[in-house]
Amino acid sequence: MVKGNQTEVWEFILIGFSDLPLHQQTILFVILVTIYLMTVMGNSLTIVLVTVDRHLHTPMYFFLRGLSFLDICYINVTVPDVLKGLLSTQNTILFVGCAVQMYFFICFATIDCFLLAVMAYDRYVAICYPLRYPAIMSKRLCTQLVVYCWGSGFLLSMGQTTFIFSLPYHSSNVIAHFFCDIPPVITLASTDTFFNQIAIFIYTILVILGPFLLILTSYVRILRTILKMHSASGMKKAFSTCTSHLFSVSLLYASGTVMYLRPTSSHTQNTDRLLAMFYVLLMPMFNPIIYSLRNKEMKEAFQKLIITRLL
Repeated sequence: MVKGNQTEVWEFILIGFSDLPLHQQTILFVILVTIYLMTVMGNSLTIVLVTVDRHLHTPMYFFLRGLSFLDICYINVTVPDVLKGLLSTQNTILFVGCAVQMYFFICFATIDCFLLAVMAYDRYVAICYPLRYPAIMSKRLCTQLVVYCWGSGFLLSMGQTTFIFSLPYHSSNVIAHFFCDIPPVITLASTDTFFNQIAIFIYTILVILGPFLLILTSYVRILRTILKMHSASGMKKAFSTCTSHLFSVSLLYASGTVMYLRPTSSHTQNTDRLLAMFYVLLMPMFNPIIYSLRNKEMKEAFQKLIITRLL
């Protein structure tokens, strides 16, 4: 579209991994397809197990099922476009399509951060107040917490995305990334983005550092309670239920914080792609492995499902 003497951008070109040699792109395509299939199958299996096994109808697994569904949505926002880019010589995305992709990416990432904080609170109540746990973490409260996470994600991401795509884009339309992430897109704006940078900083504080502080507070109190336990088996069980969640949180928040709280001048294509790999591709794949394969109850539910199908 032409406006005065300037041409408005109506589509973007995603560089993706086109700078890699063809044989490396082929290898990467196979790796990404494998990651994608493992993610979808692993999280789908978690959803099925939690749904069909009545012993898993507890708040912890209710939130885990929600996280698995979220991971499937999350990876479908970006990976199909990445795979398409590896199969074509030039990967383009419409201006509107880029905005939609960024909106859902921010939305699902926001929900993920909030949901992990809710899961930390659930572990805090379960370990610190075991006798009151069923009463505190009622079905109604669990549902309200999940609705809050999803509602906040949809609303907050709408404002951030609108603010970014209301900027004028008249010059370059080449995004040095494999999807429409915030840092590489905003650098293409044909105006000063100071206020947008402030908005991104505030958003990151609210969505990443805010929930992280809640998680940190929960685990400090959990640790105090565990250290007061006299039973070695109780301490081991408590540590076991928390380490998987803490590992998942560490990966997500560390990569997200480094990505979005760095100065714009320090962003490079290789660094951004490497960091994005953690929270876009690896986290959704790791979650079912972290939460399920190390979980005795999930293993037993899987065995019962297999035996039931065979019989």
